[in-house]
Amino acid sequence: MGPHFPKWLQTQNSYVNLDISVAGISNVVPDWFWNMSFGRYLNFSHNQMRGEIPEVSKDLFPKIVDLSHNNFSSPIPLFVFQSEILSISKNMFSGSISYVCKIPSDFFASILDLSDNQLSGKLPNCWKSLTNLIILNLANNHFRGKIPNTIGALYQLQTFHLRNNNIMGKLPSSLKNCTTLRMIDLGENKLTGDIPAWIGTHLTRLAGLSLQSNQFHRKISPTICHLVNIQILDLSINHISGKIPRCLNNFTSLVEKNSSIETIPIGEVFFERYVDNVLVQWKGKAIEYRKLGFLKGIDLSSNMLVGTIPQELSDMKGLIFLNLSRNHLTGNIISSIGQMEMLEWLDLSKNQLSGEIPTGLANLNYLNILDLSYNNLTGKIPIGTQLQSSNPSTNGGNNKLCRRPLAECPQDAPDPSLTDYGKGNNVEEDNGFKTREFYFCMALVSFLDSGLLFLLYFSRTHGDMSISTSSTMKLPNFDSLNSVRNPNMSTLFICCGTTDDWGDAGVDVFS
Repeated sequence: MGPHFPKWLQTQNSYVNLDISVAGISNVVPDWFWNMSFGRYLNFSHNQMRGEIPEVSKDLFPKIVDLSHNNFSSPIPLFVFQSEILSISKNMFSGSISYVCKIPSDFFASILDLSDNQLSGKLPNCWKSLTNLIILNLANNHFRGKIPNTIGALYQLQTFHLRNNNIMGKLPSSLKNCTTLRMIDLGENKLTGDIPAWIGTHLTRLAGLSLQSNQFHRKISPTICHLVNIQILDLSINHISGKIPRCLNNFTSLVEKNSSIETIPIGEVFFERYVDNVLVQWKGKAIEYRKLGFLKGIDLSSNMLVGTIPQELSDMKGLIFLNLSRNHLTGNIISSIGQMEMLEWLDLSKNQLSGEIPTGLANLNYLNILDLSYNNLTGKIPIGTQLQSSNPSTNGGNNKLCRRPLAECPQDAPDPSLTDYGKGNNVEEDNGFKTREFYFCMALVSFLDSGLLFLLYFSRTHGDMSISTSSTMKLPNFDSLNSVRNPNMSTLFICCGTTDDWGDAGVDVFS
């Protein structure tokens, strides 16, 4: 349809539902369009439409508006906020969102997605007029200040995204009133204080909690173990201290292998289900997952955690990734880690772990990222495809660790006194070697012209040698030896062993 905005729409008096998404339109939406009589549904998403949306007087605006994934700019006009479902994410809208305070209380807004724009200013403290809100996504903007207390008036809120802004201060205690919350993502801000205990006691329906890259400190409250539905727990890159709670195996969703998070029902024909998203540090890269599904993981990396890894973690048979790196953990890697059979990514690097690597790690068939570097691990790396094929750097910094992909262990290295055939020149003798055991060498030398066969025996104890000849044995058929012979060269076969079954030493020459 693109790149131009369709002019034929100007001939229409009104419309009920208008969907021109993914149409390749890249120019400015003309002013005449905004003066039309709107219907119930408007979808301009996934184009490259640009320009400003003018402020027009509109008593009725579509109940469902999706302008996401375009290049619209300027402040958001007030009439846009009259929609019940509004998604204008991934544009270039700027300015404040103070217009939220002017939304009439009789409007039943349920989704407000303003993420990935250039919006700024403080968050308005007037959310009591939006008590029907289910989804609030303000991520990836330039908001500053504190989370307002009135956010706790959103009793039906299920998703709250505020990632990557300049939000500071403590989490407001009023947020514990939002007991229907299933997803909280407040990562990459400047939030401080301890992680409130009421998260575990009041927000028990949470399936995803990300407080990554903030300034939270102190210990993790054991009440967090009440989050039996949690699938993603990301507390990484903070200043959290203390020990890892031993009760994390209360996370039922992580213990069960087949459970998964569901999408959020909205009840609208065009937005029957809202597919939530979460940003996960997956295998060292930040990846936004639009649908969690069976994704399950815990990331407590880059904190100041101490103590040992709780043995109870091995009960999490549904866990896909576990990152405990960059802490001060001590003790051994839990011996039963092999029970975590769904693990694909395990990072325990840059701690103070000691002891040997459990052999159960070699039994994790799905494991493809393993990092145990910079600990105090010792002994042999267990034999397993995933472990021997890993990059040596993922085991580096453990000076007493050996076997592939690192250097061979000293006790496994070949004895330099061994021959190329693996037999020793020096063999342990039995109390002075009083028995009559001899070492023999049999040399088969074939000369094309003379055809001689030498059987050579020599005594290790006496060092003497005798040679006898016999005509009772015929010369072998050298054509059957499959050797490439040159008329000017000889073919030599040597075999060494003991004379236990050979009898006395001697040399027989057959001609």
